[in-house]
Amino acid sequence: MHAWPASEVPALPGKGRDLQIHDTATQGTITLAPGPVARIYVCGITPYDATHIGHAATYNAFDLVQRVWLDTKRQVHYVQNVTDVDDPLLERALRDGHDWTELAERETALFREDMTALRMLPPQHYIGAVEAIPGIVPLVERLRDAGAAYELDGDVYFSVESDAHFGGVSNLDAEAMRLLSAERGGDPDRPGKKNPLDPMLWMAARPGEPSWDGGSLGRGRPGWHIECVAIALDHLGMGFDIQGGGSDLAFPHHEMGASHAQALTGEFPMAKAYVHAGMVALHGEKMSKSKGNLVFVSALRRAGVDPVAIRLALLSHHYRADWEWTDDVLAEAVARLERWRAAVSRPDGLPADALVEEVREALANDLDAPAALAAVDRWVDAQNASDGDDESAPGLVSRTVDALLGVAL
Repeated sequence: MHAWPASEVPALPGKGRDLQIHDTATQGTITLAPGPVARIYVCGITPYDATHIGHAATYNAFDLVQRVWLDTKRQVHYVQNVTDVDDPLLERALRDGHDWTELAERETALFREDMTALRMLPPQHYIGAVEAIPGIVPLVERLRDAGAAYELDGDVYFSVESDAHFGGVSNLDAEAMRLLSAERGGDPDRPGKKNPLDPMLWMAARPGEPSWDGGSLGRGRPGWHIECVAIALDHLGMGFDIQGGGSDLAFPHHEMGASHAQALTGEFPMAKAYVHAGMVALHGEKMSKSKGNLVFVSALRRAGVDPVAIRLALLSHHYRADWEWTDDVLAEAVARLERWRAAVSRPDGLPADALVEEVREALANDLDAPAALAAVDRWVDAQNASDGDDESAPGLVSRTVDALLGVAL
């Protein structure tokens, strides 16, 4: 599966700072200092309702991570999946009378278009669950053969008790995990499971549903968590720098994925930092497919909204915050974009070297994009109120917000 085109990232003078970021597992801020190549895995979409503002906010956060690392003169190895076979996708296809593969392909293509328009840097490896099945099957077999998994009526489940570190990503108690498992695709009440929290690794073929050859597992399809584990281990290995996604993925998805990987390899941790973006609401409720209260990037674009303004709207909120999308949020972003473009369109202006460092410092401090925007706002206000004579300043400001914020002026 192919990703989307990469926009050029301008080079800035000097060098950026190492990233300090909030780690869900330790519940504190840690400093990441990768080697020459920084490694990041971000969980992708299940392609049946793409791309809503909640999606865009999440991928914007991890786009900033890439830009901070690139500014430190590192390379970035970024991997993202597409869960192109799963119960929600099949249910939506059945409800709407569509072929599930056509639905997945159409929504994935729309996601690519939106990511391109928003100038999100693409992953080096963009892998669908279906194409990952040949690598998933051996992992499930290894877990089963090692006693870390067991069969139940043809399905294969992972035993959470096989990983001594289980629970260390989300830091939730057993009852909270059980409730979230039931809400987020698990089956804690299924009779015969060793532990209610045990997640499915391989689902035996069901009538009328797609299935693949699973070798000794029989025909079926993979569970949700093992999909990302197989892709991450194949392309990044253990101990990569960031496992990222929305905050609703901390449990069960990232918790289970970490335990799968740790049981498979005997190494700990799967990722050095587990980083989660906040949820976006609309009309007082979390924006979600199940509620149907979605604002789509593609619909905004069709209505004539500049994608750069959409990106500025996302950047105006801290990535970890839960916030609400409103018409005012977008209007403020449109007005900010107009002010910024007017300020850099002048032939000269106020020196901007200090601004570069302010933006760098803000983003290195747990991706504080609102602080970065405020720094640019101050330069713009000063620029509009004075007669600077630095001919290089407007260009430097343009390159800075492009390189570090993904905002093209």
